[in-house]
This record gives sequence, structure tokens and C-alpha cells, in this order.
Amino acid sequence: MRGSLKVAVLMGGPSGEHEVSLKSGQGVVEALTRRGWPVEPIVIPKASTADEACEAARHALRACGAEVAFLALHGPFGEDGTIQSLCEELRVPYTGSTARASRLGIDKVASRKRFAAAGLAVPRWELLDGSAQPVRLIRCAYPLVVKPVSQGSSLGVSIVGREEQLPAALAEAGRYGPAILVEEFVAGREVTVGVLGEDPLPVIEVRPTHPFFDYTAKYTPGATEYLVPAPLPPEAAASVQAAGLAAHRALGCRHLSRTDFILRPDGVPVVLEVNTIPGLTPTSLLPKAAACVKLFYDELCEQLVLMAARGVPHAAASR
Repeated sequence: MRGSLKVAVLMGGPSGEHEVSLKSGQGVVEALTRRGWPVEPIVIPKASTADEACEAARHALRACGAEVAFLALHGPFGEDGTIQSLCEELRVPYTGSTARASRLGIDKVASRKRFAAAGLAVPRWELLDGSAQPVRLIRCAYPLVVKPVSQGSSLGVSIVGREEQLPAALAEAGRYGPAILVEEFVAGREVTVGVLGEDPLPVIEVRPTHPFFDYTAKYTPGATEYLVPAPLPPEAAASVQAAGLAAHRALGCRHLSRTDFILRPDGVPVVLEVNTIPGLTPTSLLPKAAACVKLFYDELCEQLVLMAARGVPHAAASR
């Protein structure tokens, strides 16, 4: 099958992660080209509405005769089920999770409920309407974490140590929509685990120089130390991997995902979120983990195309 299908790599899009998506997409284009696949890069404009972005993607997919769509779109539009629904409408196989699983994954409230139902530990949390809820109704103890309900790359996230800092944090999260998640701050080690197909990859520990793994820490060279694989006892690493696979299955993900955790001092991994289209640059976390098991970047990208083309079943969603 190698090289016999036209692959459209979709990148960019109207989210705050546009630039990161371009880097993912360009890396994928170069990798698949080296592997001998006919590739068509499709850049979705940043300055577009979701409807305009859909029309641009629809036109480009039809014009290039795409037989497989490689989705390198991060954040809303790319990870919220919108582009997935369009691919399903056009009957173009695509990489990553289905529209339904994507909608669950980007919604931190809906996904938290799935994780809890699957027996996974999650932070204590509450949902606020940034335009209406008075600060005094927040019941979690300080420090708090304030974040938008549907956003990625830690955009709009703040750690709040005192009540007087809360209005600014709510305003920052509110820039990305009125629904805001307020949760307890969980102390521990920041770790992440990718899943490829149904196989959890080695655990990575993330050690940012910032107070937490925010947008700057993620995308500024030298701002974060990555330990690959994480220096954990075998039983602790296995526990995190099992939790990552359980979170992947709880949402009904397929092909790939990456779940972020805080590993508490008592050894319990606490789920923060699942990324249904994690970063896919050659230096992103999931490719780093895959390289630990001798699946290097070019082969990883090719394997994702083959999964989509062959219709590899997704993990069964929990009921």
C-alpha cells in the first residue's frame, strides 16, 4: 500500500494553536515525502471562522483528490470533531480519533466525567460561567488551577495562589469562552504517556522551568527538561501506562492519543487531559516516546497513515 494513496496533510486552522499546527504539519509532510507517499499540504487559514475553515478544507480535499487525510490540526476545529465530521461526510479516511471521541476529548468537563466513571483519579473541580459566577462561590481551596473548558496547549491556564489573583485568572480563561474550569492544584510530578493503536508508549516526565507546563514552557527551546523515559520505578511506570490506556479507551480514542498526568507522591496518577491530536513535530512528546521503542518519526507518521487507510478499529468507549 505504501505510496499508492494520495495523502492530504491538514494544518493551521482558526485556533490559538495555528503556528504549532503548522510545525506539526510540515514535519509530517516531510516525513511522508521521505517515505515515498504522494503528499498534498493543506493550510487552513488562521483568520477564518469554523464555517469558512470547513469550506476551505472541503474544497482543498476535493481538489487534490485526497484518499487519506492526515490531521495535524490542534485545538478547536482540529480536535473538537469539526474536521473529523467533514472527513466523514466526504468519505475520506483520516488519522486520529472519530468526531465523537474528539468532541469528548476537547471538553474537559465531559472527559472528566468519563475518566471518573472509568475509575481514574481526577482533580476536584467545579464549572463556572465566567460572565456570571461571583468569585465567592468557588469552593476549592487555594492554590487553584483556572482553565478554559475547551482549549489546548495550556492556553488561558493560570495557577492562582490567592483570592485577589482570581479575577484576572478568570478573565484570562474567559478569553477562550464563557465556560471555565476551576480545579484543585495537585502536587506531584508532571508526566505524560502516549498511546499508539492500543499500545501505551514509555512514560515521559516533564520538568518545566516555569511554575507549570504552560504554553511558553511547551514551545520555548530550553524552557522545559524532558526525561525520556521517565525515571520511575517499573511498577509506577506501568501504573501510569495503564491509566493512559484506560483514559484513551474511556473516550473511545483510536490511532493515537497522549494523556497528561500529575503523579502524586502516593503513586496515584491523576488525569489532567487527553490530547487526541498531540503535537507531531519531530521533537514533540509522542514522537520522543515512540523513538524509545525504535519507532522513529518517519515510520510513526507512516504508521498513522496506514492505520487510517486500513480502518484500524478504535478503542471501545466506556458506557
